[in-house]
Amino acid sequence: KILLILGFLSALAVIALIAVAVTQNKPLLKNIKYGIVLDAGSSHTNLYVYEWPAEKENNTGVVQQVEVCKVKGPGISGYSHATEKAGPSLEQCLRQAEEVIPSKQHQETPIYLGATAGMRLLSWENKSAADKVLSSVEKTLRSAPFNYQGARIISGQEEGAYGWITINYLLGNFKQVLYQGQSGWTKLLHSLKFISETSGALDLGGASTQITFVPNELSSEPPENLLCFRLYGKDYLVYTHSFLCYGKDQALQQKLAEDLQASTSNSSLLDPCFHQGYQRTINISDLFKNPCTSTKKKQLPFSQLYVQGEGDYQKCRENIQKLFNKSYCPYSSCSFNGIYLPPLQGDFAAFSAFYFVMNFLNLTSEQSPVALDKVTSTIKSFCARPWHEVKTAYHQIKEKYLSEYCFSGAYILSLLENGYEFTEKNWQRIRFLGKIGSSDAGWTLGYMLNLTNMIPAEEPAVPPLSHGSYVGLMVLCSLVLVTVILFAWLLFHKPKCLQKGIV
Repeated sequence: KILLILGFLSALAVIALIAVAVTQNKPLLKNIKYGIVLDAGSSHTNLYVYEWPAEKENNTGVVQQVEVCKVKGPGISGYSHATEKAGPSLEQCLRQAEEVIPSKQHQETPIYLGATAGMRLLSWENKSAADKVLSSVEKTLRSAPFNYQGARIISGQEEGAYGWITINYLLGNFKQVLYQGQSGWTKLLHSLKFISETSGALDLGGASTQITFVPNELSSEPPENLLCFRLYGKDYLVYTHSFLCYGKDQALQQKLAEDLQASTSNSSLLDPCFHQGYQRTINISDLFKNPCTSTKKKQLPFSQLYVQGEGDYQKCRENIQKLFNKSYCPYSSCSFNGIYLPPLQGDFAAFSAFYFVMNFLNLTSEQSPVALDKVTSTIKSFCARPWHEVKTAYHQIKEKYLSEYCFSGAYILSLLENGYEFTEKNWQRIRFLGKIGSSDAGWTLGYMLNLTNMIPAEEPAVPPLSHGSYVGLMVLCSLVLVTVILFAWLLFHKPKCLQKGIV
């Protein structure tokens, strides 16, 4: 009987030890949430899938990008004459999102669509068409298995502010533990001698451009350019402004319209911003149909404009400069067109078309910023190359995009130097970024970060026992096991004194 009892107690103690250890130390289930944001830009739409842990820190979820899908075809504003096709154009990317997100979480996954400057222009030009496009998009998004949260046109101010949040989040300026050891960008930015607390954001799209940063000196002129955010327990007062019609595509349209105004009644235009030998035919009605150029419309005796490239960088810069009105400023300091701009402060991250154009020209570098004079000479040399040579060297790039890199490069320099007044000295503070870690630089991640504040935080998964209870149980089971083993040893190996006493 004693042997059975001892054996039973030993087995029980061992089983208890193993059971408590396994139960307490088994991997905790990851409680991951997902969100989808569609960036409906002027030239195309991208769908982004984000994930974050259900338990949040300081009321802002730790969000990261896990998937991106580029929608085929134009941006949704391009469906103004066939509005019913806008929504179905998104279906392929929605199916891709269904594959990435676990099916059991489809219904709880929020999906948002934010339309930017292309739709802002369409709404300005034809509100009825813009409403029909959004209605078509809403119908498609509601039919998807996700939790539809809205499709709307976001303001330029929102676009700039959310881009600023994205950049600073990815660079670890809000919470430095994010993306540890991700890439050289964080190390480079934080190794600068005069590093600021946050980085400014420079965004360039097809129809608009945004500048956003935390100014060194607070000013109330004008207050509508200032926004306040609370992220990770800290408040940030941010200056932001969006210039509609000053994205690279609309800026080119504006320049051509300006050139036509200054020209004689000749249907042929020699354009210094295109390569020598390049030719393009433009319908006059198309050139003046949108709000960015409609005010420059004039009666012409021809319906088509024949553009011939000249490849002269200096003349191109002079033509572009006419787009920036610097003749008046009703505030203490301005950028252009009488828009208030406080003194530039800190580092700046330039993304979207800023990055794509400069990257094409090999003017982006993680090691050290490229000097302004080298940037200028590189763009000047590229513009001087004849079209046949450029076309042969970059045959894999679509002709429309390739033909406009000369203009885009010159325009970026004009915007940054003449528009925002970056100089040779503070040019070194600009970094051209496409991705940081695994996430794209852009406004959508900032949008998602802001929206996660509306999603209730859930309790994190925790072990079944507290640390104290776990240690106590392990000690108790161990003591029982040791006591049983010691009793058994005493029973079967009696000391000699006990043996003599018995005899």
